Amino acid sequence: MRFEKWEALGNDYVIIDAEDLSFPLTPAAVRRLCDRHTGPGADGILALSRTATPGFVARLQIFNPDGSEAELSGNGAREAILYLRRRGWTDRDQFSIETAAGEIRPTILGPTTCRVDMGRARLRSDAFPSGGPDGTGEVAGRRFQHVHVGNPQCAIRIADVAELDALDLPAIGPAIEHDPRFPQRTNVSFWCPVGEDAIRARIFERGVGETQSSGTGACGAAVAFALDGGRSPVSVALDGGELEVDVDESLHIDLTGWAVPVYAGALSDELVAELRG
Repeated sequence: MRFEKWEALGNDYVIIDAEDLSFPLTPAAVRRLCDRHTGPGADGILALSRTATPGFVARLQIFNPDGSEAELSGNGAREAILYLRRRGWTDRDQFSIETAAGEIRPTILGPTTCRVDMGRARLRSDAFPSGGPDGTGEVAGRRFQHVHVGNPQCAIRIADVAELDALDLPAIGPAIEHDPRFPQRTNVSFWCPVGEDAIRARIFERGVGETQSSGTGACGAAVAFALDGGRSPVSVALDGGELEVDVDESLHIDLTGWAVPVYAGALSDELVAELRG
């Protein structure tokens, strides 16, 4: 079974054509493929399949390294989008993809860059059922802004860059991710403003842990910044690089960034046989 490894701001995924699979993508199989010692290693799996839905190029499934399925990933989506274009699934600059979070519409801007219409963010969702109309609350002694961008985000403003950089995310992230207020668990973005239209953010991702970047995490932090009076488009500086997030008055989001291939490969017959069970 052939696959490609892609990365965006240090967030790496294994991309596979679902039609090539000869074994089920069980949670155990996903964990093995994402393992950096006994598999190709990745922050997740992107499984692409053909779709009969008119106007859609492909269906995208996203799996976290713990084996769970994610509704959406901003970095993963861009990797899948540019893979589809490079591999000839479409020659159009604008098209639609099906995800568990619904339709996403990318615009190809260059060989390694695209803009993704992420839809409209929501401040109330069943991922934070006890939340009020403004989506704010307190968790682990910190005020947060709930933002649903296809998946749940908990955006926490930090006073300054020094405090942000000093946070021990592996120590504080799990308790927030698994807090009972969030029945679907949550992604967590710690952020602080660094300009009128710029923020610095660090991400603790649901089912992943601390990560160098997250497209949806950047979106959640950018929405929280905009709600606090920040200007849009927002430049979001992550550990792995920068993303641009445009948030309009209705909280509609466009995410712009890059993604590149790292290598192509094939699983060994022995590993495929093992994954078949």
